[in-house]
Amino acid sequence: MKMLSYERRCAEIIHQTSLLTSSLDGADLGIQVPSIPDWTLNQLLRHLGHAHRWADLMLRERLPEVDYSRNEAQQLSSYVGEPASVLVPWLDEGAASLSEVLTEVDPDEMIASLAGHPGPRVWSRRMTHETVMHRWDVANALGVPFELDLEVAHDTLSEWTALALPYAFMRWPAETAALVGPGHTVHLHATDAEAEFVIDLTGPSPVVREGHEKAAVALRGPLVELVLAVYRRRPVEGLEVFGDAALLDLFLDRVRF
Repeated sequence: MKMLSYERRCAEIIHQTSLLTSSLDGADLGIQVPSIPDWTLNQLLRHLGHAHRWADLMLRERLPEVDYSRNEAQQLSSYVGEPASVLVPWLDEGAASLSEVLTEVDPDEMIASLAGHPGPRVWSRRMTHETVMHRWDVANALGVPFELDLEVAHDTLSEWTALALPYAFMRWPAETAALVGPGHTVHLHATDAEAEFVIDLTGPSPVVREGHEKAAVALRGPLVELVLAVYRRRPVEGLEVFGDAALLDLFLDRVRF
């Protein structure tokens, strides 16, 4: 299964946001989000919308690199008691604006670049999957169904291996050091799609390979459930675990994003 195209990601930012906002009619936005208990639904929605606008602003201003000082996505304490009638159009407009600027720039232009990668490609992918995961948070909080296209889910899992995994090793070296050791490999194996990733933890930095290999521990299950597991949105109970379950538990505990 191939990664999503740049054009598909630009469209998915709008589509995933629309799916999210369509579930908000009549919702109590003051409820706590179980998967992010420090936030209310109101605050989660503002977090997502500000993330969209942050990427949008950096691209429109053609900043050479990421400017973290402009990111308002964590400044959420003041958002209390806002109705869905205010937040739904605000979210939809922000997603549309971000998608618009992404389609207007050269995908490989070095603006809003991150770790030496072209910003348009980075942010088209990051904001697609930021929206996907927070759509799940909203659906889970409201008790409504969540479905995800398998092509999108594959790209979500692929991005996690490419971004979240190395980020965790860089951000929390003391905690992730315990994962490194001889023979330490983790296999993520989807049972309903052609999606398999082997994470090699035998060296100082994780190395990811796509494909089927024997590993110290394998986690098998439906692709969307694997995505939720690595993003710590669900426990591994109910999925198939083969091999070193303790290594898998430690891996999922230490790698966070």
